[in-house]
Amino acid sequence: MKKAIVVGGGISGLAAAYVLRTKAREAGVELDLTVLEKEERTGGKIWSIKEEGYLCEWGPNGFLDSKPQTLDLCADLGVRESLLRSNDDARKRFIFSNGMLHRLPENGPSFFASKLISWPGKIRLAMEPFAPKPPAGIDETLAAFGRRRLGKEALEKLISPMVSGIFAGDPETMSLKSCFPRIAELESEYGGLVMAMILLARKKQRERAEGKVVSSAAGPGGILTSFREGIQTLTNILEEKLGNGTVVTGRETTGIRAGKSVPYTVRTVAGDLEADLVVVAAPSFAAAGMLREFDPGIAGILDDIPYASMTVACFGYERERLAHDLDGFGYLIPKGEGMSTLGTLWDSSIFEDRAPEGHVLLRSMLGGACFPEYVELSDEEVERRVREDLKTTMGIKVPPSFVRIFRHEKAIPQYTVGHGERLRALGELLKARPGLVLTGNSYRGIGLNDCVAAANRAAEEGVAYLMGR
Repeated sequence: MKKAIVVGGGISGLAAAYVLRTKAREAGVELDLTVLEKEERTGGKIWSIKEEGYLCEWGPNGFLDSKPQTLDLCADLGVRESLLRSNDDARKRFIFSNGMLHRLPENGPSFFASKLISWPGKIRLAMEPFAPKPPAGIDETLAAFGRRRLGKEALEKLISPMVSGIFAGDPETMSLKSCFPRIAELESEYGGLVMAMILLARKKQRERAEGKVVSSAAGPGGILTSFREGIQTLTNILEEKLGNGTVVTGRETTGIRAGKSVPYTVRTVAGDLEADLVVVAAPSFAAAGMLREFDPGIAGILDDIPYASMTVACFGYERERLAHDLDGFGYLIPKGEGMSTLGTLWDSSIFEDRAPEGHVLLRSMLGGACFPEYVELSDEEVERRVREDLKTTMGIKVPPSFVRIFRHEKAIPQYTVGHGERLRALGELLKARPGLVLTGNSYRGIGLNDCVAAANRAAEEGVAYLMGR
């Protein structure tokens, strides 16, 4: 019987363990599987907290249904029919600029009618097909790409808020190829984004006639999806399916070493464990600590992956006390507006049952790569700043009746310039460590779908290795 240990009980580790066990059975490999989680609960940053009738998501609030991996996992777990799609109004997304909320345009006519971008900015955007080619051999930043192809105003009012909303990142340091590889591919293949949109639209029309579907030029979209009791439902079910004998909480991994009778020894606060296969599904900074003595080269690369902090403030209100329309997903705020918050999600408008009857739940984000010091703010200061921003953006003058504040000192990995080269170097070093697999959102995608896809790849690699032993 082969022994496998998965380090980390977040979505990446739980999904990797579940798929690993499934694929091992299919391959006829007898497997003794253990999942080690240092906290007393599983889920990692996925945590759906229910208090006073509100459902606050500590971390991510769902996944997009446009990619198959998480949907397939839900189907395999038998919970696909329990999925909750976001309300249709959640398609409406806004940017706060020049003292008002602007709905993000969804098509050409609405773009030209929007006041978000000035007419000089719109003309500059229209010149996108004539933008210069990307510099050869350069890992271009998102900011450099935005200025080159779309212009300074589009960078400030469209790209920068999007980067802060997705990565809590700084576009001046983030890598285009690592953060949005599809966009880089489209520019390389079609010469520009407008040309890609035109040609892909024609291709979509042809393939739709043949019963096929292709993604849009901007990449796959989709509907935000969760569960009625919150996204933690997914990690809870994974833990249940794996079983208490497999998932061990409250047991921190302190190191990974070469084994004697088997390839690896996993050191924990409660003693050493032997393993043929070790899947590390912890954040890169935590994995670096585990591997520092065993392989300083791997640990050094992992140390070079930075993280952005994030503070999340959940505010509950009586609906009748708010005059502002809440039909939408929420809004992002460009850095140049001088606000404390990166944006606010209208959580109770996105999903049902996020607030008590007659109440609403708003979730605001502060910090990120551009404001790392915000994670040190007191609760009172966070509440004051959020209230001030909500007053400016939405005209909310009344105090919230419900407040919960969550802090993430290392919230989201930053795919900065050089990230792709770091991954290539990491891959080369891992070739010398067969049976050691790294997975999670530190590498090739930060979203829940990305984590599940990476978990599938890790499981496939693990089973292939075990079959070859």
